[in-house]
Amino acid sequence: MDPIDQRAVLDGLIARDGVSLSTLSRMVGRNAAWMQQYLRRGTPRLLPERERGLIAGFFGVDEAVLGGATLPTIVRVPRLAVSVSAGPGRLVTSEATVASAGYAAEDLARLGIRASDAAILDVRGESMQPTLIDGDRILVDRGQRVPGRKTAIWVLRCEDELLVKRLVRDGDQWRILSDNAPERRMPLAQVAVLGRVVELVRRL
Repeated sequence: MDPIDQRAVLDGLIARDGVSLSTLSRMVGRNAAWMQQYLRRGTPRLLPERERGLIAGFFGVDEAVLGGATLPTIVRVPRLAVSVSAGPGRLVTSEATVASAGYAAEDLARLGIRASDAAILDVRGESMQPTLIDGDRILVDRGQRVPGRKTAIWVLRCEDELLVKRLVRDGDQWRILSDNAPERRMPLAQVAVLGRVVELVRRL
């Protein structure tokens, strides 16, 4: 933030609340003339981080107003009460939300995923090892449902099975590929693509 702009914003807050410069100086633990020196003489050039935080709290404003970092917007991404199988298919009985995780909206945007399309699922089974292992959690973009030429990883439903696999179209069939198990083939009509895996969440 430009030093002149920072002083102008602070001047406005002081005028708004009718606070004396000496009171504000003492509030941040400085001598009574410190705030006057900053505003009128430009010393220091910018508010130090500690003082900036105290002043923002005193006036009840976001620290970004005074040149601090803007806090990211956090959105809640649901974790669904189903597991996607990397091995033999698991019967789908429910897709209720059991918990949620906080993601910065800018991180979701970087991944190309809308917050309303994001979901977290658990992985069960070993057929996608070493890419995915049993117990992993995956962030899924439910807005992407059209596999292209790249062998991305997809969540799909085959009848009552919920799977996480790679998909390659071959005529009127899907080649359903595991990283650690034999290939399967299914007619296009029997496979519903539910979303693309965009990020792996793993505890080390």
